[in-house]
Amino acid sequence: MRRSVISAAVLVLAGLSAYPALAAPAASAVTQTTTQLPRTVRPTHYALSITPDAKAASFAATIAIDIDVLEATSRITLNATELSFTNAQLTGADGKGTPRKASITLDAKNETASFGFEQPLAKGHYRLLLDYSGKIGTQAEGLFALDYDNGGAKQRALYTQFENSAARRMIPSWDEPLYKATFALQATVPAGEMAVSNMPVAKTSTLADGRQLVTFAQSPKMSTYLLFFGLGQFERATTVVDGTELGVITQKGALPQAKFALDSSGAVLREFNDYFGVKYPLPKLDNIAAPGNSNFFDAMENWGAIFTFEHAILLDPAFSTQRDKQDAFSNAAHEMAHQWFGDLVTMDWWDELWLNEGFASWMEARTMARLHPEWKTATAAVGVRESAMASDAMATTHPVVQHVATVEQASQAFDVITYSKGQAVIGMLEDYVGETAWRDGVRAYMKGHAYGSTRSDDLWREIEKSAGKPVTQIAHDFTLQAGVPLIRVDAVECVAGKSVVALSQGEFTRDQPDKKPRSWHVPVTLQLGTDGSPTRALVSGGKTSVTMPGCGPVLLNAGQNGYYRSVYAPAAFSALASQFGKLAAIDQLGLLSDTWALGMVGLQPVSDFLDLAAATPISAEPVVWRNIAGTLSGINSHFKDEPARQKRFASFAIARLAPLMAQLGWDAKAGELDTTAPLRQQLIGTLSDLGDAPTIAEARRRYAAKDSDPTALPAALRKLVMAIVAGNADAPTWEALHSAALAEKSPMIKDQLYELLAISKDEALAKRALALALTSEPGQTVSASMIGAVSGPHPDLAFDFALANLSKVNSLVEANIRATFFPALAQGSGNAATIAKIEAYANANLEKGSRRGADTAVARIMYRLKIRAERLPAIDVWLAKQQS
Repeated sequence: MRRSVISAAVLVLAGLSAYPALAAPAASAVTQTTTQLPRTVRPTHYALSITPDAKAASFAATIAIDIDVLEATSRITLNATELSFTNAQLTGADGKGTPRKASITLDAKNETASFGFEQPLAKGHYRLLLDYSGKIGTQAEGLFALDYDNGGAKQRALYTQFENSAARRMIPSWDEPLYKATFALQATVPAGEMAVSNMPVAKTSTLADGRQLVTFAQSPKMSTYLLFFGLGQFERATTVVDGTELGVITQKGALPQAKFALDSSGAVLREFNDYFGVKYPLPKLDNIAAPGNSNFFDAMENWGAIFTFEHAILLDPAFSTQRDKQDAFSNAAHEMAHQWFGDLVTMDWWDELWLNEGFASWMEARTMARLHPEWKTATAAVGVRESAMASDAMATTHPVVQHVATVEQASQAFDVITYSKGQAVIGMLEDYVGETAWRDGVRAYMKGHAYGSTRSDDLWREIEKSAGKPVTQIAHDFTLQAGVPLIRVDAVECVAGKSVVALSQGEFTRDQPDKKPRSWHVPVTLQLGTDGSPTRALVSGGKTSVTMPGCGPVLLNAGQNGYYRSVYAPAAFSALASQFGKLAAIDQLGLLSDTWALGMVGLQPVSDFLDLAAATPISAEPVVWRNIAGTLSGINSHFKDEPARQKRFASFAIARLAPLMAQLGWDAKAGELDTTAPLRQQLIGTLSDLGDAPTIAEARRRYAAKDSDPTALPAALRKLVMAIVAGNADAPTWEALHSAALAEKSPMIKDQLYELLAISKDEALAKRALALALTSEPGQTVSASMIGAVSGPHPDLAFDFALANLSKVNSLVEANIRATFFPALAQGSGNAATIAKIEAYANANLEKGSRRGADTAVARIMYRLKIRAERLPAIDVWLAKQQS
């Protein structure tokens, strides 16, 4: 699953960086894995026949489930929620024999249905036959409907989203990842509509009433959360790669926007077939693009039928940017990686979710760097690491491998630690054992566990066999315990032409300065000077000493593959900073990021980062300037509510960035590199966020000229310019944007226009956007996104509004993320009084084990208050010195 992210334009204006037939499992594994169901019965096959009624928002279904009764029992319990059963009976395994009628007991709290029998069932094979009905929802969970405007015609399409625990909303099932089974799906659908599932259509017949009965081929063994069904007015484009039929499915008329996704999928499939050493096993692989939005996810890896929201996969030449193109590739690569890591081999329980998500995130980044070197995306690994460390250094963090006991906890596991820290740790371990050894270990893991379920140690065993060196201890340190190691360069001595480097290990924390450090085995890479050969070492037991040939500045974490903070003794930092301009771009990013993070917690002067930013030459790589611009924007946001101090800082930041912007210009030049456009967007967005009058004026000029001058708003700038105009809108401008949203025919553009209405800095307009979000006008899946967008500039306003309309907002948010959605609205607040409001909400609405989102929001507010009190004065002093 690809987590949902806010659009790049909104991120910039919010002051954020642009960087977010093999054996089945052994029986012993079953008894060791967490479950919320009795282990007395196991499914082997589901034969489902469903008749959806899109207009009535309901469905009727029958299902025959082949089961193995593992020990005598008089009750069969499985997962079901919001389903109504009219009949339940049991027959022999072949469907023969006298049916046994079952009593039906529903447990809404635990989301189960139990079927009781007068006489106990002996061990053996049976078939459970159920007749039932259910609801078609309006949010992306279970079987849901999306309404959209297609060229003026109102349409409704149906889709499913089952991860993590929503298959039970459509299928009475053992809805846990370990319970793998085969699926045979049959659907009765209106004539002229396309039905889609994991497997190809095996047969279509016309019924007496004109409807179509569509039968899909049987699936391989898979977990319930990977089943997919879609129905609507669709179009499909296909190609064949390595014997697999690849397809992209869109609403009618949108197929041309899917060409890049289809072409990219072919290149990625070839790469993955080779890398994993196991060919993609299904006959087809579709990517289904759907209008709408979700606050939980952008895409989902259903085996053979990936689901992706249109904004995350389609490219519209009228407004799609280079970043959109890269995001579309990333989304496709991420979900395709899951076809192996997650679908073919599945974690046995949600504790090990990172095996799915961390690996897919790492594979998407690796594959994009390999297939599109012109994008120069390898440096993005630093941003991924930083996003993970920002959370991992807080008291509210958790280990990568975490205990999950409830459905809500499973939903909360889809976070930056699972994805980004998982990705960063994999990158570090691959660097430690070597690319070839890592790949060979992954191949052995895939072959040995295909169609089964695993835990992390199953992977570590294969990597150790392949690499011939210990890796499990390092892996355990970084996945079974939380936190960020801190590696100190305590001293560098030049002795007889060699550098003797003294290293020690602590722990980097943002909000626990007196915490006793944890201990890790940390693989480190050092480099002498700016182009020396790397020297590798393992820091264990808290310290080590490394001898390197030659003398000069020492760079720690050369290549930035390590998951740790690097801090230098003052003399060692000064020596390295003097060579900053000569470092590789990725190491410049690493030094900037470490220096800023350390300055924010008082382990290094804040001025060290500002000195580096002030001395960076205009000729530095675009990705370095994007980092600097994003950080300056973040600093500016900390001065919110203090206009005089903010203006002083903004003047410095504008003076630093404006010359680079003047050199780039607003319009793309012929032959410019692919890395230039993202920098241009970053600079324009950051300068507008800093309140730079010329930038805001130029954005307004271009927006006003869009109808008379076709060159005023090129696709690369359209969304960004509109975001600047919306963020700085007055009432007439807001009304004009609202009218544009109402008139827009493209669902993808329409959704983005409604979100732009919600980012105004003007509080009165923000209140109008909130009121609009509670109407039916924006669409059921966009309203919550609007409330979330308001929380960027107005966190307290959005949070208070959501609480005041709790029941209504709950209906606009998927049930599995409500526990995190509401606190997240407030986490950008700088108001200490908001903490009590979050805690009151949590006490009244959340179970004790589901408070991670609330605790995280409180921790972030407290950290922001600490920054304001303890770090901003040092920035004021530095600015005063620059002006003297």
